[in-house]
Amino acid sequence: MVYNIQGRTGVNIETATLQRMALVKNIIAVKEASGNVSQMMDVLDQLPGSFSVVSGDDNLTLPLMSLGGRGVISVVSNLVPGKVSAMCAAALKGDFAAARRLHFEMLPLFKAAFIETNPIPIKAAMGMAGLPAGPVRMPLCEMQPANLEKLRAVVKKMGLVK
Repeated sequence: MVYNIQGRTGVNIETATLQRMALVKNIIAVKEASGNVSQMMDVLDQLPGSFSVVSGDDNLTLPLMSLGGRGVISVVSNLVPGKVSAMCAAALKGDFAAARRLHFEMLPLFKAAFIETNPIPIKAAMGMAGLPAGPVRMPLCEMQPANLEKLRAVVKKMGLVK
């Protein structure tokens, strides 16, 4: 699986490049985290149906799946795996009303999970929920106090604080 995340690598994998990569026998998918919905639509439209496109952005999972994406490699599923799985399952079945309800239920968490550099917020949220996540490692640092409180408010509102 190819991982397209320009924000971390400084390089976007263009659709034409993915088309060539899809010809390689052991490249079967892309984790699409470019944030560019127009490009995602091109990838879904122009690559063979046997090539899977999965979201690498929690908040874009449902839009991508509504256009033919096959799922997500998720950050927030570390905290709410059942909800993320249910949203994806509903979308794959074509039950977009249920998928949309779950998407909007999790949207504040999707946003809060990226209030600072990943994985800092999700580790903090998991700690708030009593789940083992361990501390962040250098060069990352703990969350800024104001952002930590914003995250705590979201996690608490979702009923996840232990």
